Amino acid sequence: MKQASLILSIIAIAAVAVFGTLSLTHKDGKVSSTVSRNDSTAVSAVKGDIVYIQLDRILQEYDMANDLRSVVETKVQNIQAEVDRRGKKLENDVNDFQEKLNKGLMTRSVAEVQGQKLQQQEAEFNNFANQKNNEIIEEQTVMMNQLADAIKTYLDKYNEEKQYAMILTNQGGAPVITGDPGLDITDEVLAGLNEEYVKNKNKKNN
Repeated sequence: MKQASLILSIIAIAAVAVFGTLSLTHKDGKVSSTVSRNDSTAVSAVKGDIVYIQLDRILQEYDMANDLRSVVETKVQNIQAEVDRRGKKLENDVNDFQEKLNKGLMTRSVAEVQGQKLQQQEAEFNNFANQKNNEIIEEQTVMMNQLADAIKTYLDKYNEEKQYAMILTNQGGAPVITGDPGLDITDEVLAGLNEEYVKNKNKKNN
């Protein structure tokens, strides 16, 4: 099974499939130009604009994402340690069996019985490892669903005031290849997300 660091490295990539595009349409259907402005300087987005957030930054700097990632990483490390422990024990049992067999320290009938027992142990270990791998995938899926729900819920409320025509999630230059920096609302969204997360976290602790 992959190491924890390798497993967790797919989270940012998987987020694209989980989040997709968060589309929030303005109530009166107004859509304004998002690139061309009267002056040459970057300006803040206004009502009716199509804006975007940098998903990579959200996942890296959102306090909730960091807290959940830390919890999942600890669980993955514990699972990996248990799988490694059982795998090492099985490996030692196989090596011990092979050594005794090579030295002629057991009869053929005993060797057949022990060989079958080791095959059963190997099958049980493989089932255990697959089960634990599925648990890791499930933990990651739940984490991404929690983040997606928190971000979507916040953006729904956020856009009630801003009334942008659409809010896109951008990652690695897709779908937004280039655009007016004033349409990037990542800083504002991050600040709001973290403020709300800390507030809710404090409520739970009180």
